[in-house]
Amino acid sequence: MNTAVDTRTAAGDAYYLPLVLRLRPALDVSEDQFFALCQLNRDLRLERNAKGELLIMPPAGGETGQRNAQITWQLVGWANRDGTGVPFDSSTGFKLPNTAVRAPDAAWMLRSRYEQVSAAQRKQFIPACPDFVLELRSPSDRLVDAQDKMAEYLANGARLGWLIDSEPRHVYVYRPNAAVERLENPSRVDGAPVLPGFVLELRTIW
Repeated sequence: MNTAVDTRTAAGDAYYLPLVLRLRPALDVSEDQFFALCQLNRDLRLERNAKGELLIMPPAGGETGQRNAQITWQLVGWANRDGTGVPFDSSTGFKLPNTAVRAPDAAWMLRSRYEQVSAAQRKQFIPACPDFVLELRSPSDRLVDAQDKMAEYLANGARLGWLIDSEPRHVYVYRPNAAVERLENPSRVDGAPVLPGFVLELRTIW
């Protein structure tokens, strides 16, 4: 079932929020410093929003990690066969045009765009928004925060986004200039036309 939904809905239940560390104006962390901070704290997932605030999240639990591994495996397998783009896992940081640094659970970028990124830039945060982003909501994430993040990706250039909410088995599909679709308990999701030929099988993820 495909349902158009408000991207700000479904925040009724209580979930733990990421720890937000506000730095400005007391401290302004440079991109190099933030990258070094991430390298020193590999047991944490660190992001930075457009306000310069650090978002500190614990490592994923076993169930979420297993689901994310299944997603990454499927995306990488398709990308290797297709050859037109480059896949990324959840450890990759992207510096978006709005200056936020985000690490989606899975991402894909056209190879022609990725090849424009210098070798030095590839060693740190990639200064671009992926063409495709996927977020897998964990029990510690508020749905409304995940929805806001997906809207941010689209505003910064993503052409397709999937937000997977495994507890009610919903997939939210984001496309530019289109209403968000909510798929209820789908067995698969088709990535065309952005990811032609890629179909994410959800039976191993649910």
